[in-house]
Amino acid sequence: MLETFGHLPIAWLLFAVLAAAGFVSFYAGRTQAVAVGSGTTERLNSQPNYHGYFVAMMTVGPAAIILLLYGLFGESLVRAQLASELPQRIRDLGSLELGQYIDRIVEHVARRDSVATGNALFDAASDRYTNLLGLSRIIALVLAIAAAGTGFYFARRRLSLNFRARARVEDGIKFMLFLCAAIAILTTIGIVGSLFFEALRFFSRVPVLEFVFGTEWNAQTGADFGAIPLFFGTFMIAFLAMLVAAPIGLLSAIYLSEYASPRFRSIVKPVLELLAGIPTVVYGFFALQFVAPLVRSAATGINALPFVPDGFLAAQPTSALAAGLVMGIMIIPFVSSLSDDVINAVPQTLRDGAYAMGATRSETVKQVVMPAALPGVIAALLLAVSRAIGETMIVVMAAGQRAQITPDPTADLTTITVQIVALLTGDTEFDNAKTLSAFALGFVLFIVTLIFNLIALRVVQKYREKYE
Repeated sequence: MLETFGHLPIAWLLFAVLAAAGFVSFYAGRTQAVAVGSGTTERLNSQPNYHGYFVAMMTVGPAAIILLLYGLFGESLVRAQLASELPQRIRDLGSLELGQYIDRIVEHVARRDSVATGNALFDAASDRYTNLLGLSRIIALVLAIAAAGTGFYFARRRLSLNFRARARVEDGIKFMLFLCAAIAILTTIGIVGSLFFEALRFFSRVPVLEFVFGTEWNAQTGADFGAIPLFFGTFMIAFLAMLVAAPIGLLSAIYLSEYASPRFRSIVKPVLELLAGIPTVVYGFFALQFVAPLVRSAATGINALPFVPDGFLAAQPTSALAAGLVMGIMIIPFVSSLSDDVINAVPQTLRDGAYAMGATRSETVKQVVMPAALPGVIAALLLAVSRAIGETMIVVMAAGQRAQITPDPTADLTTITVQIVALLTGDTEFDNAKTLSAFALGFVLFIVTLIFNLIALRVVQKYREKYE
Protein backbone atom coordinates (compact mmCIF):
# COMPACT_ATOMS: atom_id res chain seq x y z
CA MET A 1 0.00 0.00 0.00
CA LEU A 2 1.31 3.39 -0.95
CA GLU A 3 0.41 5.05 2.33
CA THR A 4 3.79 6.81 2.66
CA PHE A 5 6.22 8.43 0.31
CA GLY A 6 9.58 7.99 1.98
CA HIS A 7 8.81 9.08 5.52
CA LEU A 8 6.02 11.50 4.45
CA PRO A 9 2.39 10.32 4.70
CA ILE A 10 0.66 10.28 1.33
CA ALA A 11 -2.13 12.57 2.61
CA TRP A 12 0.35 15.31 3.47
CA LEU A 13 2.09 14.82 0.13
CA LEU A 14 -1.20 15.30 -1.73
CA PHE A 15 -1.96 18.39 0.36
CA ALA A 16 1.45 19.83 -0.51
CA VAL A 17 0.89 19.11 -4.20
CA LEU A 18 -2.53 20.78 -4.14
CA ALA A 19 -1.10 23.79 -2.32
CA ALA A 20 1.72 24.08 -4.86
CA ALA A 21 -0.79 23.80 -7.72
CA GLY A 22 -2.84 26.54 -6.11
CA PHE A 23 0.14 28.89 -5.83
CA VAL A 24 1.22 28.24 -9.41
CA SER A 25 -2.28 28.72 -10.82
CA PHE A 26 -2.74 31.89 -8.76
CA TYR A 27 0.47 33.35 -10.12
CA ALA A 28 -0.46 32.35 -13.68
CA GLY A 29 -3.93 33.88 -13.40
CA ARG A 30 -2.66 37.09 -11.86
CA THR A 31 0.06 37.43 -14.47
CA GLN A 32 -2.40 36.85 -17.29
CA ALA A 33 -4.79 39.44 -15.83
CA VAL A 34 -2.03 42.04 -15.76
CA ALA A 35 -1.14 41.15 -19.34
CA VAL A 36 -4.78 41.48 -20.41
CA GLY A 37 -4.86 44.91 -18.85
CA SER A 38 -1.74 45.92 -20.79
CA GLY A 39 0.28 46.26 -17.63
CA THR A 40 -2.29 48.37 -15.73
CA THR A 41 -5.14 47.34 -13.44
CA GLU A 42 -7.42 50.31 -14.11
CA ARG A 43 -9.03 48.73 -17.17
CA LEU A 44 -9.86 45.45 -15.37
CA ASN A 45 -13.28 44.84 -13.88
CA SER A 46 -11.62 43.13 -10.89
CA GLN A 47 -8.21 43.36 -9.31
CA PRO A 48 -5.54 40.94 -10.64
CA ASN A 49 -5.48 39.08 -7.35
CA TYR A 50 -9.11 38.06 -7.82
CA HIS A 51 -8.25 36.68 -11.27
CA GLY A 52 -5.49 34.66 -9.62
CA TYR A 53 -7.86 33.44 -6.91
CA PHE A 54 -10.38 32.41 -9.58
CA VAL A 55 -7.86 30.36 -11.54
CA ALA A 56 -6.53 28.76 -8.35
CA MET A 57 -10.07 27.92 -7.22
CA MET A 58 -10.96 26.35 -10.56
CA THR A 59 -7.71 24.38 -10.54
CA VAL A 60 -7.59 23.07 -6.99
CA GLY A 61 -11.35 22.73 -6.41
CA PRO A 62 -12.18 19.90 -8.84
CA ALA A 63 -9.05 17.96 -7.91
CA ALA A 64 -9.79 18.31 -4.20
CA ILE A 65 -13.37 17.12 -4.74
CA ILE A 66 -12.21 14.01 -6.58
CA LEU A 67 -9.63 13.18 -3.92
CA LEU A 68 -12.21 13.76 -1.19
CA LEU A 69 -14.70 11.45 -2.87
CA TYR A 70 -12.00 8.83 -3.20
CA GLY A 71 -11.15 9.17 0.46
CA LEU A 72 -14.79 8.67 1.40
CA PHE A 73 -15.75 5.88 -0.98
CA GLY A 74 -12.55 4.51 -2.51
CA GLU A 75 -11.83 1.79 0.00
CA SER A 76 -15.48 0.70 0.05
CA LEU A 77 -15.43 0.26 -3.72
CA VAL A 78 -12.19 -1.72 -3.53
CA ARG A 79 -13.66 -3.97 -0.83
CA ALA A 80 -16.81 -4.50 -2.89
CA GLN A 81 -14.77 -5.40 -5.96
CA LEU A 82 -12.63 -7.81 -3.94
CA ALA A 83 -15.73 -9.41 -2.46
CA SER A 84 -17.16 -9.96 -5.94
CA GLU A 85 -13.97 -11.75 -7.02
CA LEU A 86 -13.80 -14.14 -4.04
CA PRO A 87 -14.89 -17.76 -4.54
CA GLN A 88 -18.57 -18.49 -4.23
CA ARG A 89 -18.09 -20.51 -1.03
CA ILE A 90 -16.67 -17.42 0.67
CA ARG A 91 -19.45 -15.16 -0.59
CA ASP A 92 -22.05 -17.63 0.67
CA LEU A 93 -20.85 -17.24 4.28
CA GLY A 94 -23.04 -14.21 4.84
CA SER A 95 -22.46 -10.48 5.03
CA LEU A 96 -21.03 -10.55 8.56
CA GLU A 97 -18.55 -13.39 7.98
CA LEU A 98 -17.59 -11.98 4.58
CA GLY A 99 -16.94 -8.56 6.11
CA GLN A 100 -14.79 -10.10 8.84
CA TYR A 101 -12.80 -12.05 6.25
CA ILE A 102 -12.11 -8.90 4.22
CA ASP A 103 -11.23 -7.04 7.43
CA ARG A 104 -8.54 -9.64 8.11
CA ILE A 105 -7.18 -9.10 4.59
CA VAL A 106 -7.14 -5.33 5.05
CA GLU A 107 -5.41 -5.65 8.41
CA HIS A 108 -2.85 -8.04 6.95
CA VAL A 109 -2.08 -5.65 4.10
CA ALA A 110 -2.04 -2.63 6.43
CA ARG A 111 0.73 -4.24 8.48
CA ARG A 112 2.77 -4.51 5.27
CA ASP A 113 3.27 -8.15 6.14
CA SER A 114 4.86 -9.75 3.08
CA VAL A 115 5.25 -13.15 4.76
CA ALA A 116 2.83 -15.70 3.36
CA THR A 117 0.33 -17.11 5.83
CA GLY A 118 0.28 -20.53 4.22
CA ASN A 119 -3.34 -20.11 3.16
CA ALA A 120 -3.22 -19.87 -0.62
CA LEU A 121 -6.64 -18.23 -0.93
CA PHE A 122 -5.94 -15.66 1.79
CA ASP A 123 -2.52 -14.78 0.35
CA ALA A 124 -3.93 -14.46 -3.16
CA ALA A 125 -6.78 -12.28 -1.89
CA SER A 126 -4.28 -10.08 -0.02
CA ASP A 127 -2.21 -9.62 -3.19
CA ARG A 128 -5.35 -8.86 -5.17
CA TYR A 129 -6.49 -6.30 -2.59
CA THR A 130 -3.09 -4.59 -2.76
CA ASN A 131 -3.28 -4.43 -6.54
CA LEU A 132 -6.86 -3.13 -6.52
CA LEU A 133 -6.00 -0.50 -3.93
CA GLY A 134 -2.97 0.68 -5.88
CA LEU A 135 -4.94 0.76 -9.13
CA SER A 136 -7.75 2.75 -7.52
CA ARG A 137 -5.28 5.31 -6.20
CA ILE A 138 -3.67 5.68 -9.60
CA ILE A 139 -7.08 6.19 -11.21
CA ALA A 140 -8.06 8.76 -8.58
CA LEU A 141 -4.77 10.60 -9.03
CA VAL A 142 -5.11 10.63 -12.82
CA LEU A 143 -8.68 11.90 -12.59
CA ALA A 144 -7.61 14.60 -10.13
CA ILE A 145 -4.79 15.75 -12.42
CA ALA A 146 -7.13 15.76 -15.42
CA ALA A 147 -9.74 17.74 -13.50
CA ALA A 148 -7.14 20.24 -12.30
CA GLY A 149 -5.75 20.68 -15.82
CA THR A 150 -9.21 21.10 -17.31
CA GLY A 151 -10.19 23.64 -14.69
CA PHE A 152 -6.96 25.55 -15.17
CA TYR A 153 -7.45 25.66 -18.95
CA PHE A 154 -11.06 26.87 -18.92
CA ALA A 155 -10.41 29.35 -16.08
CA ARG A 156 -7.60 31.04 -18.01
CA ARG A 157 -9.75 31.22 -21.12
CA ARG A 158 -12.41 33.20 -19.22
CA LEU A 159 -10.03 35.95 -18.10
CA SER A 160 -10.73 39.24 -19.86
CA LEU A 161 -11.10 42.94 -19.17
CA ASN A 162 -14.81 42.64 -18.31
CA PHE A 163 -14.63 39.36 -16.45
CA ARG A 164 -16.11 39.71 -12.94
CA ALA A 165 -13.52 37.62 -11.16
CA ARG A 166 -14.32 39.04 -7.73
CA ALA A 167 -17.99 38.02 -8.00
CA ARG A 168 -17.00 34.50 -9.09
CA VAL A 169 -14.56 34.14 -6.20
CA GLU A 170 -17.14 35.35 -3.70
CA ASP A 171 -19.69 32.93 -5.16
CA GLY A 172 -17.16 30.15 -4.69
CA ILE A 173 -16.56 31.13 -1.08
CA LYS A 174 -20.31 31.28 -0.40
CA PHE A 175 -20.73 27.85 -1.96
CA MET A 176 -17.96 26.44 0.25
CA LEU A 177 -19.58 27.96 3.36
CA PHE A 178 -22.94 26.53 2.27
CA LEU A 179 -21.32 23.14 1.75
CA CYS A 180 -19.84 23.21 5.27
CA ALA A 181 -23.25 24.08 6.72
CA ALA A 182 -24.89 21.36 4.64
CA ILE A 183 -22.35 18.79 5.83
CA ALA A 184 -23.14 19.66 9.43
CA ILE A 185 -26.88 19.36 8.80
CA LEU A 186 -26.55 16.14 6.81
CA THR A 187 -24.32 14.64 9.50
CA THR A 188 -26.99 15.37 12.10
CA ILE A 189 -29.68 13.90 9.86
CA GLY A 190 -27.51 10.83 9.27
CA ILE A 191 -26.95 10.27 12.98
CA VAL A 192 -30.63 10.67 13.81
CA GLY A 193 -31.62 8.50 10.86
CA SER A 194 -29.27 5.68 11.82
CA LEU A 195 -30.53 5.76 15.39
CA PHE A 196 -34.16 5.85 14.26
CA PHE A 197 -34.03 2.96 11.79
CA GLU A 198 -31.95 0.73 14.08
CA ALA A 199 -34.32 1.57 16.93
CA LEU A 200 -37.26 0.56 14.74
CA ARG A 201 -35.58 -2.80 14.15
CA PHE A 202 -35.24 -3.23 17.90
CA PHE A 203 -38.83 -2.22 18.64
CA SER A 204 -40.03 -4.71 16.03
CA ARG A 205 -38.68 -7.42 18.35
CA VAL A 206 -39.22 -5.83 21.77
CA PRO A 207 -42.43 -3.91 22.58
CA VAL A 208 -41.96 -0.18 23.10
CA LEU A 209 -43.89 -0.15 26.37
CA GLU A 210 -41.78 -2.97 27.75
CA PHE A 211 -38.62 -1.04 26.90
CA VAL A 212 -39.74 2.38 28.14
CA PHE A 213 -41.56 1.29 31.30
CA GLY A 214 -39.86 -2.01 32.15
CA THR A 215 -37.95 -2.18 35.44
CA GLU A 216 -35.63 -5.10 34.68
CA TRP A 217 -32.56 -4.68 32.46
CA ASN A 218 -30.50 -7.69 31.46
CA ALA A 219 -29.65 -7.06 27.81
CA GLN A 220 -26.43 -9.08 27.86
CA THR A 221 -28.43 -12.29 28.02
CA GLY A 222 -31.26 -10.94 25.89
CA ALA A 223 -33.79 -11.65 28.63
CA ASP A 224 -35.01 -8.26 29.91
CA PHE A 225 -34.99 -4.89 28.19
CA GLY A 226 -36.67 -2.60 30.72
CA ALA A 227 -34.76 0.69 30.52
CA ILE A 228 -36.19 2.45 33.59
CA PRO A 229 -33.14 1.52 35.76
CA LEU A 230 -30.83 3.06 33.16
CA PHE A 231 -32.88 6.26 32.96
CA PHE A 232 -32.96 6.44 36.73
CA GLY A 233 -29.20 5.99 37.09
CA THR A 234 -28.47 8.51 34.34
CA PHE A 235 -30.59 11.28 35.79
CA MET A 236 -29.65 10.57 39.38
CA ILE A 237 -25.93 10.88 38.70
CA ALA A 238 -26.51 13.97 36.55
CA PHE A 239 -28.61 15.48 39.34
CA LEU A 240 -25.88 14.83 41.92
CA ALA A 241 -23.33 16.37 39.57
CA MET A 242 -25.44 19.50 39.07
CA LEU A 243 -25.86 19.87 42.85
CA VAL A 244 -22.10 20.39 42.90
CA ALA A 245 -21.49 22.22 39.62
CA ALA A 246 -24.45 24.62 39.50
CA PRO A 247 -23.96 26.54 42.77
CA ILE A 248 -20.16 26.48 42.73
CA GLY A 249 -19.88 27.38 39.06
CA LEU A 250 -22.52 30.10 39.12
CA LEU A 251 -21.33 31.72 42.36
CA SER A 252 -17.73 31.64 41.21
CA ALA A 253 -18.76 33.30 37.93
CA ILE A 254 -20.60 36.03 39.85
CA TYR A 255 -17.61 36.64 42.09
CA LEU A 256 -15.08 36.70 39.25
CA SER A 257 -17.15 39.04 37.10
CA GLU A 258 -18.56 41.41 39.75
CA TYR A 259 -16.35 41.34 42.84
CA ALA A 260 -12.85 40.05 42.03
CA SER A 261 -10.02 42.38 41.16
CA PRO A 262 -8.59 42.19 37.62
CA ARG A 263 -5.37 40.65 38.93
CA PHE A 264 -7.18 37.97 40.94
CA ARG A 265 -9.49 37.23 38.00
CA SER A 266 -6.57 36.88 35.58
CA ILE A 267 -5.07 34.21 37.84
CA VAL A 268 -8.10 32.27 39.06
CA LYS A 269 -10.12 32.06 35.82
CA PRO A 270 -7.43 30.20 33.82
CA VAL A 271 -6.79 27.88 36.78
CA LEU A 272 -10.51 27.12 37.03
CA GLU A 273 -10.72 26.43 33.31
CA LEU A 274 -7.88 23.91 33.60
CA LEU A 275 -10.41 21.52 35.10
CA ALA A 276 -11.99 21.19 31.65
CA GLY A 277 -8.70 20.03 30.15
CA ILE A 278 -8.15 17.10 32.51
CA PRO A 279 -8.94 13.75 30.80
CA THR A 280 -12.05 12.05 32.08
CA VAL A 281 -10.10 8.87 32.80
CA VAL A 282 -8.09 10.88 35.35
CA TYR A 283 -11.32 12.01 36.97
CA GLY A 284 -12.50 8.41 36.96
CA PHE A 285 -9.31 7.19 38.62
CA PHE A 286 -9.58 9.97 41.23
CA ALA A 287 -13.20 9.03 41.91
CA LEU A 288 -12.37 5.32 42.20
CA GLN A 289 -9.25 5.63 44.35
CA PHE A 290 -10.07 8.59 46.60
CA VAL A 291 -13.70 9.70 46.53
CA ALA A 292 -15.42 6.29 46.45
CA PRO A 293 -13.56 4.99 49.56
CA LEU A 294 -14.43 8.22 51.42
CA VAL A 295 -18.10 7.86 50.48
CA ARG A 296 -18.10 4.22 51.57
CA SER A 297 -16.41 5.06 54.87
CA ALA A 298 -18.91 7.84 55.56
CA ALA A 299 -21.83 5.55 54.70
CA THR A 300 -20.43 2.81 56.96
CA GLY A 301 -20.09 5.33 59.77
CA ILE A 302 -23.69 6.43 59.33
CA ASN A 303 -24.85 2.80 59.38
CA ALA A 304 -22.96 2.30 62.66
CA LEU A 305 -24.97 5.01 64.45
CA PRO A 306 -27.33 3.52 67.05
CA PHE A 307 -30.46 5.23 65.74
CA VAL A 308 -29.87 4.20 62.10
CA PRO A 309 -31.48 0.93 60.91
CA ASP A 310 -29.19 -1.86 59.80
CA GLY A 311 -28.29 -1.60 56.13
CA PHE A 312 -29.77 1.88 55.80
CA LEU A 313 -27.06 2.78 53.28
CA ALA A 314 -25.59 0.31 50.80
CA ALA A 315 -21.99 1.58 51.27
CA GLN A 316 -20.80 -0.08 48.06
CA PRO A 317 -17.16 0.19 46.88
CA THR A 318 -18.47 2.11 43.86
CA SER A 319 -21.42 4.44 44.15
CA ALA A 320 -23.51 6.98 42.31
CA LEU A 321 -22.55 9.64 44.86
CA ALA A 322 -18.82 9.23 44.18
CA ALA A 323 -19.36 9.51 40.44
CA GLY A 324 -21.74 12.45 40.84
CA LEU A 325 -19.38 14.42 43.08
CA VAL A 326 -16.40 14.05 40.75
CA MET A 327 -18.52 14.65 37.67
CA GLY A 328 -19.77 17.84 39.29
CA ILE A 329 -16.19 19.01 39.79
CA MET A 330 -15.45 18.19 36.16
CA ILE A 331 -18.30 20.30 34.74
CA ILE A 332 -17.77 23.33 37.00
CA PRO A 333 -15.78 25.10 34.22
CA PHE A 334 -18.69 24.68 31.79
CA VAL A 335 -21.01 26.53 34.16
CA SER A 336 -18.44 29.04 35.42
CA SER A 337 -16.84 30.09 32.13
CA LEU A 338 -20.07 30.42 30.16
CA SER A 339 -21.89 32.19 32.99
CA ASP A 340 -18.94 34.52 33.47
CA ASP A 341 -18.97 35.45 29.77
CA VAL A 342 -22.73 36.02 29.86
CA ILE A 343 -22.56 38.20 32.98
CA ASN A 344 -19.72 40.25 31.50
CA ALA A 345 -21.83 40.77 28.37
CA VAL A 346 -24.48 42.65 30.38
CA PRO A 347 -24.08 46.34 29.46
CA GLN A 348 -22.22 48.43 32.04
CA THR A 349 -24.85 51.14 31.68
CA LEU A 350 -27.33 48.92 33.53
CA ARG A 351 -24.98 48.69 36.49
CA ASP A 352 -24.30 52.41 36.42
CA GLY A 353 -28.01 53.15 36.37
CA ALA A 354 -28.62 50.90 39.37
CA TYR A 355 -25.77 52.53 41.29
CA ALA A 356 -27.18 55.97 40.42
CA MET A 357 -30.51 54.90 41.95
CA GLY A 358 -28.72 54.05 45.19
CA ALA A 359 -28.55 50.24 44.81
CA THR A 360 -25.69 48.38 46.43
CA ARG A 361 -23.46 46.05 44.48
CA SER A 362 -25.25 42.94 45.75
CA GLU A 363 -28.65 44.46 44.93
CA THR A 364 -27.42 45.35 41.45
CA VAL A 365 -26.22 41.79 40.86
CA LYS A 366 -29.43 40.25 42.16
CA GLN A 367 -31.99 42.57 40.63
CA VAL A 368 -30.31 43.86 37.46
CA VAL A 369 -27.38 41.79 36.27
CA MET A 370 -28.71 38.27 36.86
CA PRO A 371 -32.16 38.88 35.29
CA ALA A 372 -30.40 40.27 32.21
CA ALA A 373 -28.04 37.30 32.07
CA LEU A 374 -30.71 34.67 32.81
CA PRO A 375 -31.01 33.24 29.25
CA GLY A 376 -27.25 32.74 29.01
CA VAL A 377 -27.07 31.21 32.47
CA ILE A 378 -29.81 28.74 31.55
CA ALA A 379 -27.87 27.84 28.42
CA ALA A 380 -24.74 27.24 30.51
CA LEU A 381 -26.63 25.00 32.92
CA LEU A 382 -28.18 23.11 30.00
CA LEU A 383 -24.76 22.50 28.48
CA ALA A 384 -23.51 21.24 31.84
CA VAL A 385 -26.48 18.86 32.16
CA SER A 386 -25.86 17.53 28.65
CA ARG A 387 -22.20 17.01 29.52
CA ALA A 388 -23.16 15.13 32.67
CA ILE A 389 -25.69 12.92 30.89
CA GLY A 390 -23.17 12.01 28.19
CA GLU A 391 -20.27 11.18 30.51
CA THR A 392 -19.13 7.56 30.46
CA MET A 393 -15.64 6.99 31.88
CA ILE A 394 -16.30 8.34 35.37
CA VAL A 395 -19.48 6.27 35.65
CA VAL A 396 -17.74 3.11 34.47
CA MET A 397 -14.93 3.47 37.01
CA ALA A 398 -16.72 4.95 40.02
CA ALA A 399 -20.46 4.18 39.78
CA GLY A 400 -20.46 0.52 38.79
CA GLN A 401 -22.58 -1.18 36.14
CA ARG A 402 -25.54 -2.52 38.07
CA ALA A 403 -28.92 -1.63 36.59
CA GLN A 404 -31.18 -1.01 39.57
CA ILE A 405 -33.62 1.54 40.97
CA THR A 406 -32.69 2.79 44.41
CA PRO A 407 -32.76 6.23 46.06
CA ASP A 408 -29.60 5.33 47.98
CA PRO A 409 -26.74 7.41 46.49
CA THR A 410 -24.14 5.09 48.05
CA ALA A 411 -25.33 2.17 45.89
CA ASP A 412 -23.77 1.34 42.55
CA LEU A 413 -25.75 2.34 39.47
CA THR A 414 -25.25 2.49 35.73
CA THR A 415 -26.22 4.91 32.99
CA ILE A 416 -27.41 4.79 29.40
CA THR A 417 -24.01 5.68 27.94
CA VAL A 418 -22.24 2.98 29.93
CA GLN A 419 -24.65 0.34 28.69
CA ILE A 420 -24.28 1.53 25.09
CA VAL A 421 -20.52 1.07 25.36
CA ALA A 422 -20.92 -2.34 26.99
CA LEU A 423 -23.36 -3.52 24.32
CA LEU A 424 -21.25 -2.35 21.38
CA THR A 425 -17.85 -3.47 22.67
CA GLY A 426 -16.18 -6.54 21.20
CA ASP A 427 -17.47 -8.76 18.40
CA THR A 428 -21.10 -7.82 17.91
CA GLU A 429 -23.76 -8.82 15.42
CA PHE A 430 -26.15 -6.10 14.34
CA ASP A 431 -29.04 -8.44 13.87
CA ASN A 432 -29.95 -9.35 17.43
CA ALA A 433 -31.93 -7.54 20.11
CA LYS A 434 -28.91 -7.19 22.41
CA THR A 435 -26.93 -5.00 19.99
CA LEU A 436 -29.95 -3.18 18.62
CA SER A 437 -30.94 -2.16 22.14
CA ALA A 438 -27.92 0.15 22.21
CA PHE A 439 -29.39 2.13 19.31
CA ALA A 440 -32.76 2.22 21.04
CA LEU A 441 -31.10 3.62 24.15
CA GLY A 442 -29.31 6.24 22.08
CA PHE A 443 -32.51 7.23 20.31
CA VAL A 444 -34.48 7.59 23.55
CA LEU A 445 -31.64 9.61 25.07
CA PHE A 446 -31.68 11.84 22.00
CA ILE A 447 -35.43 12.40 22.39
CA VAL A 448 -35.07 13.23 26.09
CA THR A 449 -32.23 15.66 25.39
CA LEU A 450 -34.28 17.29 22.63
CA ILE A 451 -37.20 17.76 25.03
CA PHE A 452 -34.89 19.37 27.58
CA ASN A 453 -33.57 21.72 24.92
CA LEU A 454 -37.08 22.70 23.85
CA ILE A 455 -38.07 23.36 27.46
CA ALA A 456 -34.96 25.45 28.02
CA LEU A 457 -35.61 27.38 24.81
CA ARG A 458 -39.16 28.12 25.95
CA VAL A 459 -37.92 29.31 29.33
CA VAL A 460 -35.31 31.53 27.69
CA GLN A 461 -37.89 33.06 25.35
CA LYS A 462 -40.30 33.68 28.20
CA TYR A 463 -37.86 35.37 30.56
CA ARG A 464 -35.61 37.06 28.03
CA GLU A 465 -35.21 40.77 28.56
CA LYS A 466 -33.86 42.97 25.80
CA TYR A 467 -31.73 45.96 26.66
CA GLU A 468 -30.68 48.70 24.28
